[in-house]
Amino acid sequence: MSPASPHSPPRPDSRGSRVWLALLVPSVVLLLLVAYEWGPLFSLDGDIARTTHRWAVTHDGLTHTSRVLTDWVWDPWTMRALCAVAVVWLAVRRDGWLALWVAGTCAVGTALQQGLKAAVDRPRPVWPDPVDSAHYAAFPSGHAMTATVVCGLLLWLLRRYGAGPLLWRTAVALAVLSVVGVGLTRVWLGVHWMSDVVEGWLLGALVVAVAVTTYAYGPGRRESGRT
Repeated sequence: MSPASPHSPPRPDSRGSRVWLALLVPSVVLLLLVAYEWGPLFSLDGDIARTTHRWAVTHDGLTHTSRVLTDWVWDPWTMRALCAVAVVWLAVRRDGWLALWVAGTCAVGTALQQGLKAAVDRPRPVWPDPVDSAHYAAFPSGHAMTATVVCGLLLWLLRRYGAGPLLWRTAVALAVLSVVGVGLTRVWLGVHWMSDVVEGWLLGALVVAVAVTTYAYGPGRRESGRT
């Protein structure tokens, strides 16, 4: 089968709705458990946080590497810069709708993340011997959610424009490494609870799934009809 052309989006079907549901349900459940401070979840978060913080204090090299990765390589602003590059590239190709869709999806993801942080207002872990610091509320993890949104959108664009097998496999590996890696660094550095990171992953994937499916039903379908 030949790769999909940029103006031939896959036909929407019920799979999109199933993906939405598979991501939405655990996202909402986890949100409610955190909002109502469910004891078993908070106990598990605490156990994980205490264990990883003890390791972080005693492994200076790995902790320093984690700070570099989380503050520079996988920082939300780095991720947004990658998204901006993709948007400019799409604009140069005169794929205006798609450029707006990608930019809008990143903006929606940021707004959702900040809105939930303000609404839930979960405190971050506090340590007598911190190895890093962070500001604002903890839930959900902005690093994890932003990386998931941006990496998901970039993979969508690569698939849409028919990336070759080597490029595709490399991109998938880098995306998985970035999304998983940034979440683990946040827990390792003691600035997030594990459930903050999991919610960031779930919500980021949900935002991408909604964006991809709705684009296929809207502007993507109109593009297909013009070809």
